[in-house]
Amino acid sequence: MSARAGDTPEDWEGAVDTNPVVETLGRRLRLAVIGGGPGSFIGAMHRTAARLDDRYEIVGAALSSNPERGRQAALNIGVAADRAYGSGADLIAGEAGRDDGADVIAIMTPNDTHHEYSVAALRKGFDVICDKPLANSLEDALDIVRTVRETGLVFALTHNYTGYPMVRQARSMVADGQLGEIRLVQVEYVQGGKAAENDPDPAAGPLPWRYDPARSGPSLIMGDIGTHAHNLVSFVTGVEVAEISAEVGAIVPNRQVDDYAGALLRFANGARGCMWVTQAAAGVENSLKLRVSGTKGSIQWWQEHPNIMDFLPIDGPAQIRTRNGPGASPLSVRGSRVLKGHPEGFHEGFANIYTDASEAIAARRAGGAADPLALHFPTAEDGARGVKFVRAAIDSSNANGAWTDCRLTLD
Repeated sequence: MSARAGDTPEDWEGAVDTNPVVETLGRRLRLAVIGGGPGSFIGAMHRTAARLDDRYEIVGAALSSNPERGRQAALNIGVAADRAYGSGADLIAGEAGRDDGADVIAIMTPNDTHHEYSVAALRKGFDVICDKPLANSLEDALDIVRTVRETGLVFALTHNYTGYPMVRQARSMVADGQLGEIRLVQVEYVQGGKAAENDPDPAAGPLPWRYDPARSGPSLIMGDIGTHAHNLVSFVTGVEVAEISAEVGAIVPNRQVDDYAGALLRFANGARGCMWVTQAAAGVENSLKLRVSGTKGSIQWWQEHPNIMDFLPIDGPAQIRTRNGPGASPLSVRGSRVLKGHPEGFHEGFANIYTDASEAIAARRAGGAADPLALHFPTAEDGARGVKFVRAAIDSSNANGAWTDCRLTLD
């Protein structure tokens, strides 16, 4: 990866790439994937992210709930015939029985199977990378957390926005005290893809799985993008959301699944915040915005312009920070891949999580310690907090916006 040879942009010119995984293990990690077959946007994203830094080789796949379709799709991406599986269960059993079996299993199936495949993979000794949300119920989420702790394996959850360099820059600045004590947080994630009134709905089948609450979870909007908003706030501020007063429901008439949520937030340190998420804002594309204000200043970041961030100190002029400009933190530099002025974003954010997880996995397998900068990817615990946040938002909304506890107690 050309942008990670050193901590300053000048170090990147003519630098020789390194591969810590190969240096540690003598080979790439063997990756098997479950889900994300034909027609899946997120499946191709995961596979591309895994290969971007040459840390993994994809050795096995079960790409569809239709066995024959899944096997053919696996062959189409270059998987050997004897490792093109008809189901996720077959893949886990088959790879566990091979001397050259997978090291890591990546899961990008509908939400209702994340728990099943995650626990099964962990029990067979595989490190796991799983798409968000962690699970549909808090009980299942906590079971994954317990299993990760019992096995000691690495579990990474692909909240990909935490991989963006400027999000990592914001996290570093908060942790360094540059914003002072956090007092105010605003986050919005606004999309327009479900604004049309004739969009598919559980009232009119056949159902896409995302519109089936039994598969997608108790709230479409909260599971799909509300968890992203919550995770982004938690990642940047390092402060737990303690209570929520929420309204969750549908804006589009006669829609049976949630397409909107608005909430007031109380944080564990006394800060206050608000959140707005929807997929029914006609014409909006993918507007994820974050503002964090502390006693010393504020930061502002917008995903549609991901390579810059505003820093507004209380006692100085406003500043525009860039991915690899002056003041970039080591964590931000680690996430930057190309020279200044060249855009990067969604693919690279996913790849940063895969790459960080690869170094943690390789270090675990070698009995060593990973680079601390590689340990900022979302974990099962983060995912469980997201599931608790979703449950609390729904409970609050059902109680007409009553303040509801979001905190998650882990033994």
